[in-house]
Amino acid sequence: MKPNRFAWFAFPMFCTFALLTTNLAAQSAPSQQHQTLIASLGLSQQGQHEDMQKADNSSSGLTLEQLEQIATAHNPTLAQAQAGIHAAQGRVHQAGLWPNPTIGYAGSEIRGGSFGGGEQGFFVQQQVLLGGKLRLSQNVFKQEQKQAEAEADEQHLRVENGVRIAFYQSLAAQQMVELRQKLNDLAKDALETTQQLFNVGQADQPDVLQAQVEADEAQLALVSAQQEQQRAWNVLAAVVGQPQMPLTALQGNLENVPTLDPQQTLETILRDSPAVKIARLGVARAEAETARARREPVPDLTLRAGYQQDRELLEPTGTNRVGGIGFAEAGINIPIFNRNQGNIAAARADVDHAQREVERVALVLRQQAAPLLQSYAASRAIADRYRTQTLPSSQKAYELYLTKYRQGGAAYPQVLIAQRTFFRLQAAYVNALENVWTNASALQGLLLTDGLDQPSAPGVIDQPVREINMPVTETPGGRQ
Repeated sequence: MKPNRFAWFAFPMFCTFALLTTNLAAQSAPSQQHQTLIASLGLSQQGQHEDMQKADNSSSGLTLEQLEQIATAHNPTLAQAQAGIHAAQGRVHQAGLWPNPTIGYAGSEIRGGSFGGGEQGFFVQQQVLLGGKLRLSQNVFKQEQKQAEAEADEQHLRVENGVRIAFYQSLAAQQMVELRQKLNDLAKDALETTQQLFNVGQADQPDVLQAQVEADEAQLALVSAQQEQQRAWNVLAAVVGQPQMPLTALQGNLENVPTLDPQQTLETILRDSPAVKIARLGVARAEAETARARREPVPDLTLRAGYQQDRELLEPTGTNRVGGIGFAEAGINIPIFNRNQGNIAAARADVDHAQREVERVALVLRQQAAPLLQSYAASRAIADRYRTQTLPSSQKAYELYLTKYRQGGAAYPQVLIAQRTFFRLQAAYVNALENVWTNASALQGLLLTDGLDQPSAPGVIDQPVREINMPVTETPGGRQ
């Protein structure tokens, strides 16, 4: 009797398990079928999630820690951040240096002819800054140095979190390729079995064509998954600073997701975020500039001394001249009209602006954290539901259908449908885990995600909060 055509139309790629003996008409050996089906999908009686964890623990490949070490050594933005610190240190040193003295020539009452005469010599002039202006100027640039150091800490977190997000996205793509490869192998076996059935008259030409279509779709899905894995790897290689690094297997466990408390996570972000620290240092810098502006009206002392030869004759008809004479001058500028009033007022306004910036940064961090917290909670709930209920139920349904089929109480199409549903749920589960890790990494990393974002140049007032460049993630179940 010819097998039910619906089986080959519904899911012909799995029909290889309907014929595991050389006797095509009997289609017996159900125990061997059961073992083959279980092995083909990587199933175990303890559940698919436990099997995934065992595979991760036993596999070899690059770990997250190794990639973070590579990024620390090769990501160029970290060297840029260190260069910013060195530049700020140079400005601190420069701000504390005294003005250079002036040395020059001085001459007066110079005349020629036989009579001669005049005063000619040299002088040295030095400006003495009073009121602690050098110390206050250094204090301004010390605050800038602290901002540069906070910027370097921020960049380190950006690189670390960028590597972590790219790692788990690449790990998810790697796992998706493995699932697609299993499905592709099943499709090839299904096509081969259908052709064998066609040769013995138990399948028609439409069955073969449908099996061929299913095999082609499985092959295309595998190619697409491999391309997605290569794309994710290219992103990871760029973040660690080694763009030519060849595609390498990754070692990790997607299911070991972190548990975050929303309120505690938000408090940690508001307390420890480098953006908050940079904003507060902005207030300190503005206050230092105000103190420096207020000290500007203090007069500076100008000292000038020199030595001259006075060639004036002591007697109109004599040969004796006055000879060497010295001189000294001292003066200060009197702050009558310009007491730096405008700069002081501007500095006070800058302090108020910087204080408001601290408030704005806290609000922006709350705004940016809100969707990530919501997305994390939703993805975590979906992943937990898949792991604890959906996947075990789907696996159990499949095994029950398979048992009934072995006992002759169920049609094989029901087994195929349950099998295909289980695979689809596995793919959705991987997507959900990827979303959990992406959002959790951003939250644990204080909303710093782009490992190739350029640090702010020294001397430039940084906007403490930048746009979060979150990698695009798909909704659970979206990548089938």
